[in-house]
Formats: sequence, C-alpha cells, structure tokens
Amino acid sequence: MLRPKAQLTSVTQLTPQWLAERGLRAVLLDLDNTLIPYKTYGEPPKKVLEWLEALRETGIEVRLVSNALSGRVRYWSQKLGVPGYGPVGKPWFGYAGAIRDLELSPQEVAVVGDQVFTDILGGNLVGAYTVLVTPLSDRDLMYTRLVRKLEALVLGRKQGTYL
Repeated sequence: MLRPKAQLTSVTQLTPQWLAERGLRAVLLDLDNTLIPYKTYGEPPKKVLEWLEALRETGIEVRLVSNALSGRVRYWSQKLGVPGYGPVGKPWFGYAGAIRDLELSPQEVAVVGDQVFTDILGGNLVGAYTVLVTPLSDRDLMYTRLVRKLEALVLGRKQGTYL
C-alpha cells in the first residue's frame, strides 16, 4: 500500500503518451511540492502551464487534490485552470470523490504526489495508478520533514534521495 507504481522526478514527465500507454485518462495531482513549491504564490511555471495544456489537448482530465487550505487550493486552481479539491484529508478522503466526479474507474486515474503516506497510500487505497515524484523544494511543514524520514525507510533509500 505504500509503494508507488512509478517514480518520476517531475510531473511534466507524465506525457500524454506515457499516460495513454498505461490506460490512464485522468490525473489527480497533489499541489504543494508536487506541482508548485510549498507555500509559494505568484505565476505558475511556464513548463507546468505547457504540460497542463498538452494534457488538455489530448483529452486527459486533471484535478488538484490537496490537504492545503481551501483558499490556497482555490488560488492555484484558478491560476492553473484546473478544478481543485481541498482540504480533503488525505490519505483517507478526497480521491474517491474526485474519481467519482470524473466518472472513471480508479484504474484509469493516476494519483501523483510527493508524499508516500498521503498521496501514494491514498491513491493505492482507491485502486488508482500511483506516481511518486521528487519534491520540488526542501521546504516543508515540520511534520512532513519527520514523515520523510519514514518514507526513506519504507522505500529503502537514503533520506533526501529520490531517483
């Protein structure tokens, strides 16, 4: 339940072709340190906007699913042009509702995030295709910094190394 099906360095590696090869028709994205560095605001990176547009052009649905406060989720949802859910209480809640709203089976949905105990566990609990990405920043909540030590043990890697 704690192992992702794939590990990538960035969300932008999830190309339409990569997703199609795995039968994936939608992507549920974590926000902080997956798509946008933790606690940042401003303009989204051009590379992220181009990636989102490529997904949209090929009919891949994208949603934000975050534990961040609703104001932050709403801010980035508007900036990115992507519907968002938050705060959802991952890992236990959020993904099932988003998948239901998409009217897809969990096997057609990629859950993408930078944390094992929220994103990967939550995605695996609903039967989605889980993808762990390298965090965008070392900046995290104190709690998350402690959890990352456990993640390193679970994944059998040195803390701070991802791929």
